[in-house]
Amino acid sequence: MNEDKTLRLLIIEPSEERAEHAISVLRNAGIAVRPSRAADEEQLQEALDSKNLEMILFRSGNDAMDLEQVNSMVGRSGKDVPIIATSLPDAEAVITAMHHGARDVAFDDNGEHLQLVVLRELDNLKVRRAVRRLEAGYRESERRCNALLDSSRDAIAYVHEGMHVYANYAYLAMFGFNGFEEIEGMPILDMVETGNAEPLKDALRKISKGEKPPKRLELKSRRLNGNTFDSVMEFSTATIEGEPCTQIVVRDQAMNPEIMQELTDLRTQDLVTGLCNRQYFMGELDRAVRETMEGGKSGALIFIELDDFRAVIDQVGIAGTDLILSDVAKVIKSRVPEHALAGRFGDHRFTVLTEDMTLQDVKRLAEKVRAALEEHISEVGKRSVTLSCSIGVTPIAEGTKTAQDVLSNASSACDEAQMAGGNRVQLFNPVEQEQADRKNTQRWLDAIRDALGNDRFALVFQPIVSLHGASGEFYEVLLRMETKDGELVPPAQFLPVAEQNDLMGEIDRWVIGHAIELLKERESSGHKTTFFVKLTPETAGDPSVLPWLAKQLKEHRVHGDRLVFEMPESRVVTHMKPARQFVQGIKQLHCGFALEQFGSGLNSFQLLKHLTADYLKIDRSYMQGLASNSEHQEKVKQITDEAHALGKITIAEFVEDAASMSVLYQVGVNFVQGNFLQEPEKVLAYDFGE
Repeated sequence: MNEDKTLRLLIIEPSEERAEHAISVLRNAGIAVRPSRAADEEQLQEALDSKNLEMILFRSGNDAMDLEQVNSMVGRSGKDVPIIATSLPDAEAVITAMHHGARDVAFDDNGEHLQLVVLRELDNLKVRRAVRRLEAGYRESERRCNALLDSSRDAIAYVHEGMHVYANYAYLAMFGFNGFEEIEGMPILDMVETGNAEPLKDALRKISKGEKPPKRLELKSRRLNGNTFDSVMEFSTATIEGEPCTQIVVRDQAMNPEIMQELTDLRTQDLVTGLCNRQYFMGELDRAVRETMEGGKSGALIFIELDDFRAVIDQVGIAGTDLILSDVAKVIKSRVPEHALAGRFGDHRFTVLTEDMTLQDVKRLAEKVRAALEEHISEVGKRSVTLSCSIGVTPIAEGTKTAQDVLSNASSACDEAQMAGGNRVQLFNPVEQEQADRKNTQRWLDAIRDALGNDRFALVFQPIVSLHGASGEFYEVLLRMETKDGELVPPAQFLPVAEQNDLMGEIDRWVIGHAIELLKERESSGHKTTFFVKLTPETAGDPSVLPWLAKQLKEHRVHGDRLVFEMPESRVVTHMKPARQFVQGIKQLHCGFALEQFGSGLNSFQLLKHLTADYLKIDRSYMQGLASNSEHQEKVKQITDEAHALGKITIAEFVEDAASMSVLYQVGVNFVQGNFLQEPEKVLAYDFGE
């Protein structure tokens, strides 16, 4: 999908009502939809000419166009736009639709099926786009790598089944050749003296069997003119044009060997600990994952993080931590076998890559490392420092996709070990991870109930600023959860759990009640303040809410016009009846109502015929690159002009830069809101007089 994560969907559907229903179904699945409709070929061509169309929903039996015609137009456009057919009566019609270009079909009367089909096609579209990007990136990377190899001072050759398939200029010059065509297909064994061939043969045999070759092989090499020289060959696995091969770097031993070794260390080692550095470790991890995917080997990753390292820094200072880390590295290196690779992965994080060990053996190895670090005492000046570590272990399995997946799994296991108190080893297990997720959900549920019972929620406020000098102060009221340490937790972390457990009604009442109390304080101190408060459909549909709200306003002697309740357009569409009844009720209390995400529907202004809204908060997707996106500018202007003609006030949310502010002012938007003006804060201190 596009960068703003909004699905641009074209619906070829005669009925506007059915089209709106399909949009609502998709939004309920969490899909952000930017819909449009096409009634004929001209409108379809116009949509295809736009840069952003991503999917077509086609209703079979359409009189204006048939599926084959639509598929033909999509094909001529050269764009990857999947077509999903709906309303197919039987299996034969489904087969025909697939033959005529539909990527999939969805049943008209089953919303869940439509959601699943669209989500799967979105995933497929993302994969196809990712593959195209990767292919382009791969070609560019190969081009750059070839350029780097050609310009390298190191003599480098690629060998496949013992034959040269590539050699750079330095390699050709070292052996006395003028061009690669002179060496192409020549055995690498021809480049060494006859008496030195056996060690090289042995190294090549190991490589062909998937075994590790020696890192360095000292040989007497032979130039084209017959002269010989002492050389060192270094081996590593590589690919060229997608085919596996061996990279061989040849160095003339006439060069200072100490300098050569120093250069090698600088490229691969962490200077503080002497272990391999992160870059080199990631390369080896990538190799291990690739070999495992090809069915060659098995492996595992050990992820080590020192516990409470901040306390260690406080004890010995930044300078002293280098000595501690050096000691830790020595302990790790002394415990891991020679064939394992130990590295420093971060400030106080270490990794160990093992191969050809059972998972239980790896876990026992990790336990040895943990115990050794717990027993070790580091001397820094006159201080004796002890420490412990948490360790996560994960296998590198055949189903592993990337090195990043391995790291993520090992890191998750390490985090779990830390959350359990630290100083322990945790084996990553998908089933256990699922159980941990359930425990995490329960922790959030307990935290929500505690926040409701002990007033641990907090309100933060973001100013809504008039672009045309409207008087008064306007703020959006936003919810946070306050931890015992005073940290504010964003709602995205706990509201999904609240929704799953039917707690949104209680949370909404907490927010509304505290907002009314604060409005009373503002009124008493001479501030004319208006709060915008988010509302869920659950609360809007609760018949006891309106009487409770009337009582709260009356008891606190707060005018209803100081409160504006807001709901997303998509949620209003799917909860029309309770939303309309709620809006009618708050109007009697003189409260305002705002539609959020306005403009995201197929015909958003049609909604205003069924429900009264005072404010229209323009959908955030139009703020993406507003200053340079003429399509977004035109849409915002269209919404603003039409809203003003109906007597509605417009608000642009998520404004992030001055250039967007300028555009919004020019098109006549009434209010703006966003982090560019001010991030949400606990205090109401914005200067509306500026």
